[in-house]
Amino acid sequence: MHMKTLLITFFSFFLLFFSSPKSLQEQDGLGYSNNDSTLISIPFPIKFNKVSDEYLLEKKVKTDSFYDKFIGTYGFSGSFIVTKNGKIISEKYQGYANQRTKELITVNTPLHLASVSKVLTATAILKLVDNDNIMLDQKVTDWLPSFPYKNTTIRTLLNHRSGLQHYSRFPELLKKGWNRKKIVSNQDILDLIVKHKFKLLTPHDTRFDYCNTNYIILALIIEKATGLKYEKAMKELIFRPLGMKNTFVFDYFRDKDTVSLSYRKGGLNPWDQFDNLNGDKNIYSTARDLVKFDLATYSPDFIKPETLKEVYTSYSPYMLKYKKDYGLGMRMKQLPNGENLWFHNGWWHGNTSSFIPMKKDTVTIICLSNVYTTKTYETLKLAETHYSLTR
Repeated sequence: MHMKTLLITFFSFFLLFFSSPKSLQEQDGLGYSNNDSTLISIPFPIKFNKVSDEYLLEKKVKTDSFYDKFIGTYGFSGSFIVTKNGKIISEKYQGYANQRTKELITVNTPLHLASVSKVLTATAILKLVDNDNIMLDQKVTDWLPSFPYKNTTIRTLLNHRSGLQHYSRFPELLKKGWNRKKIVSNQDILDLIVKHKFKLLTPHDTRFDYCNTNYIILALIIEKATGLKYEKAMKELIFRPLGMKNTFVFDYFRDKDTVSLSYRKGGLNPWDQFDNLNGDKNIYSTARDLVKFDLATYSPDFIKPETLKEVYTSYSPYMLKYKKDYGLGMRMKQLPNGENLWFHNGWWHGNTSSFIPMKKDTVTIICLSNVYTTKTYETLKLAETHYSLTR
């Protein structure tokens, strides 16, 4: 009887051991322990090489020193992470999600991404392109028939070449006709465009003009194409498949009393009537969740390589003389050596953000802050000086 029990126990352990799921990076040869707390993984196959301990140590020393000198100085409140192939090189959290209650910012604290939200909105559109739900050069009027600008395409919304008026200027354009007390929605912005047919700032697809209105319209197209509210669509297309458990779309009426707050010098930033608009902003996330998102872009099972190539394309080449450009949901800075550094920054109220997916280096750099500061954007200098393969 004792021997039978031992055999059953051994057999059960054998089955458990060999049937236990392993991280997909490990299956594809990354070579880290499945219990490695410094490895961020996703449920999609990715083929990376193992990062050497020498590389990790060298970069950690330089990155920590850079952070201490340029980012994490007195007054910074937010999160910071640098990874290579999902392996964490440096990770920092400081400050308060709520200064009154002294709630600390931790690894699981979602912060407002500001315009880095555009990267996620653009990816949702590209996922729908991959699924043959929509086409990049499809007219906006195919999805929103009342939209008054007949030439505008999904691509020119993504790359900011639509010429649309900025919704932040609508109060100035409408003067007494603007209701300053109303919390406006994406549909309200579309209704105003349809009603007033504001003159385009530039003819369609002739000039780059960074405009939040473009991504308001993209969010509405996502809703039409999926039959889901933008919040639900983002969860189904991106957040849930990637295990981004601390990422969500903000709803002003539901979340304003519970999210991490936004601060400026002198106190709390007040909410305003544009705080319930989605697509261009209003996604809350964590540094680690954004690493998961970037990791997924290396997997053809998440997004097709030919689709991703469209993202990292120069659409406004005249901007190169200013050493900057814009792809589909991504900014580009041209380095002195001619290499292109793709990234996206954000700023909304006191929230600032920086997302740098360094594809040639397979490095991800992220910095988020809920107290207004430009220290967040020092990540560009970090990427150029310590991580570019060309250095």
